[in-house]
Amino acid sequence: MAQSEPQQSQGATEQRGPVTNLPLPRYVSLKGNEGNARRGPSLSHRIDWVFRHAGMPLRVVAEFGHWRRVEDKDGAGGWIHYALLSGVRTALVTQDMLELRARPHRDSDIVARAEAGAILRLNECEPEWCRVSGGGQRGWVPKTAIWGVDAGEIRD
Repeated sequence: MAQSEPQQSQGATEQRGPVTNLPLPRYVSLKGNEGNARRGPSLSHRIDWVFRHAGMPLRVVAEFGHWRRVEDKDGAGGWIHYALLSGVRTALVTQDMLELRARPHRDSDIVARAEAGAILRLNECEPEWCRVSGGGQRGWVPKTAIWGVDAGEIRD
């Protein structure tokens, strides 16, 4: 059945979550300051990982009932209760002293810098750039310097 579905421009068939009917994988963020990632989708499963940064971007790769299987930038994670997740999009800075630009162009004025590991709010995204904000600053960064958005993703 999956082979007969129409292909997207990236060449991949879009998969949908069986619970939410939202795309898989997709990005979300950690709602509070802490979230337990468990070995399986229930409270009786052992905690394998604890996320400790509010706003941390996470990729949802599976769904089961009220549980979402998530991964961080390094692939670490597990099953986390959906109430601990937010649809607010954030991005993790992966390049140290990342330059935020006034416009989505490498020759545009630098308006701020962000350290590697900083969590920024993700705003609109063009094919190669995203507008981000954090710490009272906002600007454009190359997609290649952040984690939390797919290469082909466009956001208004």
